[in-house]
Amino acid sequence: MAFPVDLRRCQILGLAGTAFLAAGGETAGALPVRDLLHPASAGAALGLVAVYFGLVLLIAAWALLGRLVRGPRPPAPRALLLVLAVWAAPLLLAPPLFSRDVYSYLAQGAMVDAHMDVYAHGPAQLGGPLAGEVAPLWRHTGAPYGPVFLAVAAALSALTRGELPAGLFGMRLVALAGVALMAAALPRLARHSGADPAAALWLGALNPLVLLHLVAGAHNDAVMLGLLGAGLVAALGRWPFLGAVLVTLAALVKAPAALGLAAVVVLQVRAGRSTAKALVATAVAAAGTTVAATAAAGTGYGWIGALNTPVSPQNWALTTLLGRATRALLEHLGSDLAPLAIPAWHALGVVAAGAAIVLIWLRLRPRPVYALGLSLAAVAALGPAIRPWYALWGLFLIAAAAPSTSVRHRTAAVTGVLALCVLPGGGPADTGQLVLAVSGGALAVVVLWQAHQAQLAPALGNTA
Repeated sequence: MAFPVDLRRCQILGLAGTAFLAAGGETAGALPVRDLLHPASAGAALGLVAVYFGLVLLIAAWALLGRLVRGPRPPAPRALLLVLAVWAAPLLLAPPLFSRDVYSYLAQGAMVDAHMDVYAHGPAQLGGPLAGEVAPLWRHTGAPYGPVFLAVAAALSALTRGELPAGLFGMRLVALAGVALMAAALPRLARHSGADPAAALWLGALNPLVLLHLVAGAHNDAVMLGLLGAGLVAALGRWPFLGAVLVTLAALVKAPAALGLAAVVVLQVRAGRSTAKALVATAVAAAGTTVAATAAAGTGYGWIGALNTPVSPQNWALTTLLGRATRALLEHLGSDLAPLAIPAWHALGVVAAGAAIVLIWLRLRPRPVYALGLSLAAVAALGPAIRPWYALWGLFLIAAAAPSTSVRHRTAAVTGVLALCVLPGGGPADTGQLVLAVSGGALAVVVLWQAHQAQLAPALGNTA
């Protein structure tokens, strides 16, 4: 007998999940340095258990909601947007979770506000308490972000006057604005692609990765994807020039969004414009937007050279893993080529991503939104570094334009796995923390099973 599912149950279960996430984050999250607890302390341990308990509840609520969306009477997109708001609410005032990147954003914004070259120097140049909040790996590296995001971060720094709580809340509001743009764009992109708007919202906006990393983690990927989605919607209508401007602004947050300009060109050609005119118009819009945005931000073009930031020691990108394995083998053999192994694999990854993008567009040019989603997924998968929220680059558009239910199912399965891959503090896990995380998740599974049995008991009694 199937577990009874309705929208209200999904809403309540997901709300319980994010509430436990927020509560556990108070002791186990990516807290300011002065509030950090030792990982072995009782408070940090209890917080970690609570976070993974809530995380499994959230994933279960999302999976059940997916059943409802695929059912005979799926909820309307407006109802799903309400669910998203309810699930996100407990995370608004929670500490940063799963990453310390938001502290880097604030420090870089303060540097721009102080007229420092954020591309030539890392946050260590800023000094003071804010620089001390940045993860050690990034304190001495330039910002890899474009002038649009740095201008936003600088404005937020000036507005909050360097106050950390206000800055964290402000950066989360910026991320929420990006998520709102994503949620607004998804139904429109889905209708254009012949997909179900409700299914697109379920996979692309209510996805646990969105809540964990764009809302709770306040990553600037939310702004990039929001502007990218808005640009594609504009290009679908009668405003291809505006579409190119918005997509360029997205790329001036994070560079991968520049691939969206190919979709803008294809959409213009499909609307009857010649390829040459579409290319020229898009190039003019992109160049003009880049020059204007860079001049307004006052940061210069150093971000192009700063894209080659160091790779985290905990990075588990495919090319990095292969590079490490190759280096270890060469060191074992005593070869002098060992230091070149990782750079060589990174270069091969870039070449492979480029080849994949060309093949995708040759095959799927009539479906530009889907082709763009797959292209961004290839960039994330084959790049030199990957984190779980990078998966959202491609997932957002795959959700809007996936050609079949099976594609959505496979994408959802990947999401469920990635949602469990990072500790709430954002650092590497030791054995004790892994045991606590698994314990929290297992406890949630037991609670869900008991609730399932309690739901079935009355029905089984009636049929006896």
